[in-house]
Amino acid sequence: MVAEGVVHVIDDDADVRQSLAFLLSAAGLAVRVHDSALAFLRTVPEINGGCVVTDIRMPGMDGLELQRRLGELKIRLPVVVMTGHGDVPLAVEAMKAGAVDFIEKPFDDEAMLSAIRAALARHAQDSDRSARTAAIQERIMRLSDREREVMDRLVAGKPNKLIAYELGISPRTVEVYRANVMTKMQADSLSELVRMALIEGGAQ
Repeated sequence: MVAEGVVHVIDDDADVRQSLAFLLSAAGLAVRVHDSALAFLRTVPEINGGCVVTDIRMPGMDGLELQRRLGELKIRLPVVVMTGHGDVPLAVEAMKAGAVDFIEKPFDDEAMLSAIRAALARHAQDSDRSARTAAIQERIMRLSDREREVMDRLVAGKPNKLIAYELGISPRTVEVYRANVMTKMQADSLSELVRMALIEGGAQ
């Protein structure tokens, strides 16, 4: 339960909060309810993973404003939006702003659980990807300037002899740098090194 993170339910309707809390708890999910977006934002420093299920129309701060605020705070929690009263245009706007799904009220329990589990899975994937990217960036930081020059040319598909010519060193020296790069990057093959470089490049 803790590994998946907490499902944060935000709705100004007490009946909705209560029914969702019961549904999610019965499904084995950790849940925390909030009666407004502002109340939820006050808990942000304590949040460690999970997802957000929020009503689109709420007094004070609506679901769209909440999404924007989370983006400004760089809180990368997947958001599932609940809509009612024919608010599909607002739901579409929320999806464009990054919401992973929207559920219309009154909602089907299984549809809601499916959307929440998909959101939790996305958060887990994003967290894994972030950790992997950070590890790769840390390895790259350990490379010397010359090793980085060699790596950049390796992932560009250049052979040792051409790298040696471009850098004004011998092919044998390139081989030494190449071995150092593979060791420091913990890459077992050139293809793995290329994948790492692509991940690191995409994160910049």
